[in-house]
Amino acid sequence: MDRIILKGMRFYGFHGVFPEENKLGQAFVVDLTLVLDLQEAGRKDDLELTVNYGSVYNQTKLIVGGKPFKLIEALAEHIASTLLHTYTIVSEIQVCVTKPHPPFETHFDGVTVDITRRRS
Repeated sequence: MDRIILKGMRFYGFHGVFPEENKLGQAFVVDLTLVLDLQEAGRKDDLELTVNYGSVYNQTKLIVGGKPFKLIEALAEHIASTLLHTYTIVSEIQVCVTKPHPPFETHFDGVTVDITRRRS
């Protein structure tokens, strides 16, 4: 299978366990890997035979900027299930959500949750 990868998408959201995270918000970084067959799209040069990654970006932006989740695990799960439901040509999706500035003193690049979901 082939892959479409959207890497380093930066969005602002209000996710977190602490009330100040829900009130002030913060940046989140999302990486997506969509697994699908791109052979016909490549042969025919036809957008209808693939996934419009601009639409994927916009839908992800709406999710991250929308309803707050306590856990980035829940945010990642919601992104995965929504995109699998919307884009039926996608057989598998990997979602990585990074919180670059968790609300405690850190000496690293943030916390990342990485999940993979497959169409059943």
